[in-house]
Amino acid sequence: MRRKLVRNITFLIILTALLGAKAALASCGSANCFLVTGTQEGIAEPGGITIDLSYRWIPQDQVHKGSHSSDIASVPAIDFENGVIEPNHHQEIRTNNELMQLDVTVGMTTKSALTLAVPFFNDRRHEHIDAGTFSNTGGTSGFGDIRLIAKYALLVSTRHLLVGGVGVKFPTGEYKLLDPEGAIGEPTLMPGTGSWDPLASLYYSYQILPHELDGFVSTSYQYTTENSLDYKLGSTWIVNAGVSYRLNEKIVTSLQVNGRQAPHDEFKGQTVPNTGGRWIYLTPGVRVQASPNTALYTHVQLPIYQYVNESNLVPRYGLIFGVSHAF
Repeated sequence: MRRKLVRNITFLIILTALLGAKAALASCGSANCFLVTGTQEGIAEPGGITIDLSYRWIPQDQVHKGSHSSDIASVPAIDFENGVIEPNHHQEIRTNNELMQLDVTVGMTTKSALTLAVPFFNDRRHEHIDAGTFSNTGGTSGFGDIRLIAKYALLVSTRHLLVGGVGVKFPTGEYKLLDPEGAIGEPTLMPGTGSWDPLASLYYSYQILPHELDGFVSTSYQYTTENSLDYKLGSTWIVNAGVSYRLNEKIVTSLQVNGRQAPHDEFKGQTVPNTGGRWIYLTPGVRVQASPNTALYTHVQLPIYQYVNESNLVPRYGLIFGVSHAF
C-alpha cells in the first residue's frame, strides 16, 4: 500500500509539472465552475485514484443592467500599453464558452486526498460591436489555470461527511493574447489570469434517509492577486446547497441552488466598470452508475437571479456532461 501511495503521489507531482510547463499554450469560465457534481467532493481511498472528465457549455447572450434585462451592454477596454481604462469602448453581443476539464484525485490517507483540476481546453467565441463595426474574431482558446487542492475529512460518520480543502491556482493559462488589432485582449476573455490565487473550500453532506436521500451544502472562496499587467480579477465566493435522491441502484437525481459573487475587477488600483456581480442558479442533475467504478452525469444550470455591476452579458443557461472513474 505504501509503495502504491508513493507511486501515485509521484504521478500527481509529475502531472502538475508537465501541465504547468504548458503555460504558453487555456481558466475555468466564470459562469460554469460552481456546482456540486456528486463525483468530486469526497475523499478517495488511500492510494486510490479518481479521474473525472467533464465538458461544459455556457452561452452568454443575454444583456443585463443590474438585475434587469437591457438592450445594450457598453463595456470598457483596458489599454495595457498606456495603462488606462477606456470606458464605453464597445458593445457586447455574445460570448459562447466551452470548457473541458480533467480532475485527478489521489487518496493520501483514510481522511486526506490531493486533487488536481486541469481545464485543458477553454474556448471563448466572442462577438461585439466596436465603433459601429461588428466583430467575431476577438475570442480566445487554449489551456487554462490549473488548481491543486489538499482535502481533509474533518468529520466522518454513518450519516455525516465534512470535508475541508485548501489550495492554490497556478498561472498556467495565457493572459496576454492579442486581439485582431494587435493589442492585449480583454482580461475576462483570456484562458488564464496570470495570478497565483489561494483558495479554500468546505463541503458537508448528511444522509437524511440512509442510502436514499442526501442533503449537502458547500462553500468556497478564491482570493485573487494582481498579475504582471497590474490587473486583478474580483475574488470569488461560491455557495451551493441541494439534495440528491437515489431512484435505484444505478440512478441518482439531484437538485441544487448555486450562488456566486464577485466584486469589480481592478486595474492599477482603479475599479474596472462593468465587471463583477451576483448569480444564482437552479440546477437539476442526474448521475448514472454505469459500473461499480464508473459514473456518468449531467447537470443543467438555469438562472433564477443575475445581477451585474453596471451592464454586461449574462448566461442563458449552462450544461455540463461528465464521466468519473475510480482506480
